[in-house]
Amino acid sequence: MLSRRLTRAGCTVLLACLGMFAGPSALHAQTEAELVPFEASYTAAMEKGLSLNGTAKRTLTSQGNDIWLYRTDVDSFIADIDESLVFRWEEGRVIPMRYRYRLSGFLVSDRKNSIDFDWSEGIATGKYKGKPFELELEEGLLDPLGYQLQLHQDIKNGKREMTYRVLDGKSIDTDRFAVINGEAMSTGNEQKATLKAEKVREDSKRQTLMWFAPEQNFLLVRLKQVEPDGSTYEIKLKEAEFER
Repeated sequence: MLSRRLTRAGCTVLLACLGMFAGPSALHAQTEAELVPFEASYTAAMEKGLSLNGTAKRTLTSQGNDIWLYRTDVDSFIADIDESLVFRWEEGRVIPMRYRYRLSGFLVSDRKNSIDFDWSEGIATGKYKGKPFELELEEGLLDPLGYQLQLHQDIKNGKREMTYRVLDGKSIDTDRFAVINGEAMSTGNEQKATLKAEKVREDSKRQTLMWFAPEQNFLLVRLKQVEPDGSTYEIKLKEAEFER
């Protein structure tokens, strides 16, 4: 039997996979800069001595005047996640305005994080692990949800190497991604062409791989994360609906 410590660690990674890249930015096929409301659902599973399954739903809805709501809801045996971003869509770029994150469950500690972006004053304020913070904004800075939206947009627009500055917690990280090859992938009884991308890490045995389907508007159809101990965590697209 796994120790409680290992169980908690595995649960945390599973939840991260459920919340991470849980849906596409859903750009219109004819106008690349235009966002289209959508709803997508994914299943997730963790392997290595512990069987845990869950589902994630991500939605993108217009609030009018180029303001959008990007939301993730995770429902699993171990915990629930509510994560949302209100942002402005400007010339093909995500401009974050209000980010909220809430984690609750019986195998993990409850957690609430928040970030408010005041671009006129050049300041971000929020709370991380119950402690308030304030820091200076920099041009192009993204949040933990916004960079996922921007990644999909950039891959769709032909970029193959991407670097983002992300305000996560109360510090700014540099995240790098690269499309490494094309690959056919089975989805039901069909073989679909995909672009395989990877999160670029230095001096780390952790691996994160993503598959985007050009035939499905570059929708994320699979994400796989391999931990240094060999544990595997994976999410797969279940269904998606787009407003035409």
